[in-house]
Amino acid sequence: MIRATFDVDPPGWSEAFSEWRAVEAGREGHRIVLEIPDDNWGGDVALLVSALVAGEAMEVGAFRRCRMVDLELPDGALPGPALGIAAQPANSVGVIVKPSLGLAPHQAADVARVAVAGGATLIKDDETLGDPRWCPFEERVAAVAKVLEPGVVYCANVTGAPSSLVDRARRAVALGATGLLVNPFAMGLGALVALREEDLGVPILAHRAGSGSWARNDRFGATGAVLARLTRLCGADYVIAGAYGGKLFESDAEVDANVASAQEPYGSARPSIVALGGGLGPDDVARQLRRAGTGRFVVLLGTQAQRYPGGLEVAVRRAVSALR
Repeated sequence: MIRATFDVDPPGWSEAFSEWRAVEAGREGHRIVLEIPDDNWGGDVALLVSALVAGEAMEVGAFRRCRMVDLELPDGALPGPALGIAAQPANSVGVIVKPSLGLAPHQAADVARVAVAGGATLIKDDETLGDPRWCPFEERVAAVAKVLEPGVVYCANVTGAPSSLVDRARRAVALGATGLLVNPFAMGLGALVALREEDLGVPILAHRAGSGSWARNDRFGATGAVLARLTRLCGADYVIAGAYGGKLFESDAEVDANVASAQEPYGSARPSIVALGGGLGPDDVARQLRRAGTGRFVVLLGTQAQRYPGGLEVAVRRAVSALR
């Protein structure tokens, strides 16, 4: 049985949910809890999203507000992370290859080499970097892979045409990528499930660009915590939660909720590593981890680290020292 909680206005208007074979299981003020047969959609996350998370109820004119604030799925309905926190033995520092537009493959590799020298254990492509003529996908992945050290995860961005997603992922791993990055909010959450079920033996980092149009709307869509849980359950070993006091839209309380969705016990699903990022520099690392509390985290550094006095390696070393 699926349990979905909506914040709705007007609170008594529930015709929008009737075709789901939904049964009202609770109501408090504007919040309604629905129980829905899971065999409506099985494990097809695309149909689940189409019906519940971004479905027709969000478009009904009678609603002034229809916002999903919680979603509980039957244990095992979606595969969950293959590795989860086992992908990273401790809290760590990650570096986004910046600037994403304009670097040739050897220059992207230079950024990665300097970051690894400073102690970064996660390197990731920027989500906007695919297969441009000035930085071809295969050349970039091969070049970055050559500068990695044991234990460093390099997440190559395989976001792109859905028909060739799995082939790109296989090729990235064959070229030396030790992780994969995909944006399931651009491609559909089913793309994340497809990579997870392919079981390529490397962790998957799910980017969340595009999710803001759902999560930051306080009247419609779904909360960031709901989306973080779905991302985890679809197979993300790394779930991006935003940052405490960063440049993104979340309040600290919303980041807390995202972190909990990614890591709290949830059936048999492994906890994901939480990636904290969004305008952070090396001097922000200690505060992020203090505020985040217990769990497994990677703090992502981007443009601020590139511009840090002394350069990227100094910035990463300073960030790594803050982990202790």
